[in-house]
Amino acid sequence: MITTITGIILLLFFLASAIRVLKEYERGTIFRLGRVIGAKGPGLIILIPVVDKMVKVSLRLIAMDVEPQDVITRDNVSLKVNAVIYFRVMDPVKAIIEVEKYMYATSQLAQTTLRSVCGQAELDELLSEREKINTQLQEILDSQTDPWGIKVSTVEVKHIDLPKEMQRAMAKQAEAERERRAKVINAEGEFQAAGRLAEAATIMQEHPMALQLRYLQTVQEISAESNSTTVFPIPIDLFKPFLSLVDKKKPEQD
Repeated sequence: MITTITGIILLLFFLASAIRVLKEYERGTIFRLGRVIGAKGPGLIILIPVVDKMVKVSLRLIAMDVEPQDVITRDNVSLKVNAVIYFRVMDPVKAIIEVEKYMYATSQLAQTTLRSVCGQAELDELLSEREKINTQLQEILDSQTDPWGIKVSTVEVKHIDLPKEMQRAMAKQAEAERERRAKVINAEGEFQAAGRLAEAATIMQEHPMALQLRYLQTVQEISAESNSTTVFPIPIDLFKPFLSLVDKKKPEQD
């Protein structure tokens, strides 16, 4: 009876030590007497107790936040930059045997690469060409983590923390740029208006009656908009026909 119970206990211990169940996104790197024999999973896996040892690796996409890094740009501006990287393990065997703690190694590599790439760029480039910086970071990290069986799919620069002095200087620069654009637009409007006035003057010079019609139209607009008395100068040209008639009658009277 005791022997049967002992056998049952040993069998249960063997099954508990030998049977492993891996999820769909997990793989197990199997070591047999210290030598890797490959990766298994997902599903049910049977190990040899004491002889086999398994290290589980997740194949899901990992989003890792890169801590803010102190960077001095190529134009000598001090700032802090942080980023986020997205990567996944493509070869679980390499991720275990080629590097110790691949998560930590990838994080440290991302920090140093972020400082290096941002230090080679100017401030305007960091602010206006984010896609270029992100692509450069992704290519460098992907090439360096490829021997570890890791694929870096995306790198995004999240935030660039500028000193307050630089923020004030950039605000002044933006304000000056807006004022310059406003003055240029105003000057262009004055130039176009002057051109139109010159064209109108040429037309009125060729057709004198156009000036008289414009004068009468202005008088009509003033009388329609205001009920108050308006003193409006009358050009002498309007009285020239009457003056000519008076001049003709004078010799007749003499």
